[in-house]
Amino acid sequence: MALRVGYAPGVYDMFHIGHLNILRHAAARCDRLIAGVVSDDMAFRAKGRKPVVPLIERLEIVASIGFVDRAVAETKPEKIDTWRDLGFDILFKGDDWRGTPKGDKLERDFAEVGVEIVYFPYTMHTSSTLLRKALETLQTPAVTATTASSES
Repeated sequence: MALRVGYAPGVYDMFHIGHLNILRHAAARCDRLIAGVVSDDMAFRAKGRKPVVPLIERLEIVASIGFVDRAVAETKPEKIDTWRDLGFDILFKGDDWRGTPKGDKLERDFAEVGVEIVYFPYTMHTSSTLLRKALETLQTPAVTATTASSES
């Protein structure tokens, strides 16, 4: 029987429990797991900002997780192009993609080549976006206090 290869793409910025859960659940659904770590440029294109943690460090973090067999930089805007390079059987995404235009396109593209799409529950209480906002909030009072004391 052929091994089932899974692919779990993500930015994996400010690595948190939601990332770990997606990778853990993905690994349980396939024989080999490839984690696609979205490049800084691709993240900027998709989200309008670069990740806090640089790509090389995010790759090292993700590659160090025991149930990830391989971590690769995702540098192509279309997941189907990444599939052509890697040849996976299952693509894992958060369910925040389900029913969206980009999720519908993903499903159409991969249905044509026989790749299964598996959605996992999005971790609502933790995300890199929430962590980024928390850091910005923590930094704001310090900047204001520093500015106020230097103006005295």
